[in-house]
This record gives sequence, structure tokens and C-alpha cells, in this order.
Amino acid sequence: MSGADTKTLIETGVRRFLEQVPALENLKIVVGLELRGRGDVQLYRVQLPGPSVTKDIASDARVRLIVPRSHFNELAAEGRVRHWREAFETGHAKAEGSPEILKLIANVVSRQEERSRTRKARH
Repeated sequence: MSGADTKTLIETGVRRFLEQVPALENLKIVVGLELRGRGDVQLYRVQLPGPSVTKDIASDARVRLIVPRSHFNELAAEGRVRHWREAFETGHAKAEGSPEILKLIANVVSRQEERSRTRKARH
């Protein structure tokens, strides 16, 4: 997969995630994304809102995501919020950075999942 394809995949993954968790759409943050695969590590800087994706070391990142390339491809293309949460819970994906921001994102995602379950139960 070329760099341009990866950049597009990252943008798609971010947009899909934000569509499912609209409360995070206005979050202003820089995220460092580490994609690890077969002895290779690719570093990307993702700036929100946007997303604006560049292949660069995100020295100003408040949060760093570390994801195996194979898992990221699948999550970005087809993953729902539940799949992302499961990846973090099982250790396939890791998040590092400011504890306040990580906690905020986890709470917002948790509340969104709860709202989604409530809506399904009503229908």
C-alpha cells in the first residue's frame, strides 16, 4: 500500500469514527499514529478537526495511537466504534498521552455507545 493510499485510509477511518461519535467532531487535537508491520513503523500526524494527515513525526501530539498495520487497515475500512474499543481492550491497539484527554475520549465514546444501545432497544 502506498503512502497516498495509507493517508486516504487514515482520513477515511477518522471520518467514519467521527460519524459514529459526533461529540468528538469539534475536538482540536493532534494525534500521532504509529502503524507497525513486519519490522517497519510508519509515523503519521493527524490533526483534528479536519482531518489533516501528514506522514511525519507528530512531535506536538497530545495522544499517540499504536496499532499493528493489519488491524488498522481492517478497523479504518470497516470498523465500528465497538471494534475500536475491543482492539484497545484486548491490547491490539494502544493509546498513550495526556491522561485527561484519554479519559475524556473514553467517556465520550462510552456515552455514545450507551445512546446507540438505548436507541436500538426502543425500536
